[in-house]
Amino acid sequence: MKLKPLADRVVLKQDAAEERTSSGIYLTSSAQEKPEVYEVVEVGPGGLVEGNEVTMIVTPGQKVLVGKYSGSKVKLDEQEYTIVRQSDILAVIE
Repeated sequence: MKLKPLADRVVLKQDAAEERTSSGIYLTSSAQEKPEVYEVVEVGPGGLVEGNEVTMIVTPGQKVLVGKYSGSKVKLDEQEYTIVRQSDILAVIE
């Protein structure tokens, strides 16, 4: 199956958590903090949303920064995705 977002929504996949610190200490899975850095997987078409024209700026493959509690979590084919509105994306990482 494949997720195809509607309107101004974006499907994101979260980057893996760091397994060790910068000094080389390995972290247990409970101590690993998941980053708010995501990879854009799929982008909706944009269009008219709540009376305003929305042009999609992000593209698949880009790395973006999203707020910690933003979006809806979805699990599909053993992979976890997050679906957010484009306006919930805080920054594009270059």
